[in-house]
Amino acid sequence: MGSPYARPKLARRTGEAIGSLICAIGVLGALVAFDDRVRERLSLEMSSQGLATWGERAGGVATVILAVARDQSIEHAPLLVFSVVAVVLVLFMLRT
Repeated sequence: MGSPYARPKLARRTGEAIGSLICAIGVLGALVAFDDRVRERLSLEMSSQGLATWGERAGGVATVILAVARDQSIEHAPLLVFSVVAVVLVLFMLRT
């Protein structure tokens, strides 16, 4: 029998899913705050009353986010390379 203080697996998974959702919303919020294209597209998608499904709307917003990421990565290539190397090093540190 486990510890009486141990959380069940379902509660831990639910907490992790909520944490991931909060992080994703935070990233989207940062993109909306800093880039006009994402802000305009998101406001357009949220205000439209057309027949588009939520999947199509999310696809449109995702397309804009990917375009912004591509443009920003071209403009800030040295910082992107540094960030990728830093992430790889952290992953190796966590493995050992």
